[in-house]
Amino acid sequence: MKISSILDHIDSGHMALPEFQRGYVWNRDQVRGLFDSLYRRHPIGGLLVWVTESRTALYRGEGQLAPGVVKLLLDGQQRMTSIYGVVRGKPPKFFDGNAKTFTGLYFHLEQEIFSFYQPMKMKDDPLWIDVSKLMQGGTSGLSEFISKLSAQPELSPKLGEYAARLSKLLAILDIELHVEEVTGADKTIEVVVDIFNRVNSGGTKLSKGDLALANFCFLTKDTNFSISDRLPEEYFPEVEKAHPGALSSQWIPMDPELWKIENFLDFLEARKKLLAEAVNERLKELLHGDIELLEGKTEVTPVEEQILGGFSSEEEEQELEMLNKWIAEQGLPPGILSYDFADPNTGIQKAVFDLAWPNGIQEELSEPVVVLLNEPPEVIALASQAGFRCFTSIEEFKQYVRREILAEQQEKAS
Repeated sequence: MKISSILDHIDSGHMALPEFQRGYVWNRDQVRGLFDSLYRRHPIGGLLVWVTESRTALYRGEGQLAPGVVKLLLDGQQRMTSIYGVVRGKPPKFFDGNAKTFTGLYFHLEQEIFSFYQPMKMKDDPLWIDVSKLMQGGTSGLSEFISKLSAQPELSPKLGEYAARLSKLLAILDIELHVEEVTGADKTIEVVVDIFNRVNSGGTKLSKGDLALANFCFLTKDTNFSISDRLPEEYFPEVEKAHPGALSSQWIPMDPELWKIENFLDFLEARKKLLAEAVNERLKELLHGDIELLEGKTEVTPVEEQILGGFSSEEEEQELEMLNKWIAEQGLPPGILSYDFADPNTGIQKAVFDLAWPNGIQEELSEPVVVLLNEPPEVIALASQAGFRCFTSIEEFKQYVRREILAEQQEKAS
């Protein structure tokens, strides 16, 4: 299915997110890497969806599902949420996370790289393209971008090449993704959660508590019709016999005395306790043991995130570009200029590092390094805490390269 069709399905309510799915957890590096793979037509993996009836589907968000059959995303949520957020310029209806993670993605027509918006670096450079604006304008909006480029005489020799790259970027929407479907009347929520956990075996599995919290309503419409006006003490044993564990998975008290109609209020109290315990356990997991928020009222003052660092002048940017050129002359990979550093857990951007090799100059063989010119101590501390080796002067960095990188290569060669 084309990416454009998948996005249309999300808009129309034919594709959504099941209630038991967790929220959006990707960071900016992952979003940028995804779009780089899409642009270069590298495989990004397919999707796994649960095909079910919309009238009984439990799903995330406030949007309405389309009538009939719908597809709930089991695997591919992070990728499709990222693509939707960049292409549509807003989060999907089922979104739960930090929208800044995919807001402000730009593409450089000459370097063919993706980066998040930085005013000093991008505002006066027509080669930086707002990806969301391009996607929303479609092919009919291409002329606006090409007109801006043609207004710069120095760019005219490469205008055809740039136009081709804009078209290639737009054509991301035409990429076909394989969609695997989980179907059948036997695919209950318990079965589907088990499939979800197997597919996502590398990540955090859903617990029994997640399943319960995703399915507070014990009776579906069909079940209501089948039990008619019979008493719980009659049909609960039938349900448990046909589906062992189904009652406890819905946090139904297992004392048969509580199933009797005369003990209904006691049944409610017992189930309320089970549900409260489940909610509190889930919150403890999310808070990683920090249960202070559960024990009392804490006043939280919202703080606007301040992004630290970045080039202080054009001269500084030119110095770093020259340094990157020197690195290339040594036969080494250039670093990333204006590297967006985000919190790996939240995806929130914290700083802009002047020039960085996040995987080391010898990728995966040497330590991550960063060159920070005229930066405050807070930026240097942040980079250091993140595991980067920091250099605050170009000469100091060159000495490191000669002494620890080039010398080591020469030793291996000899």
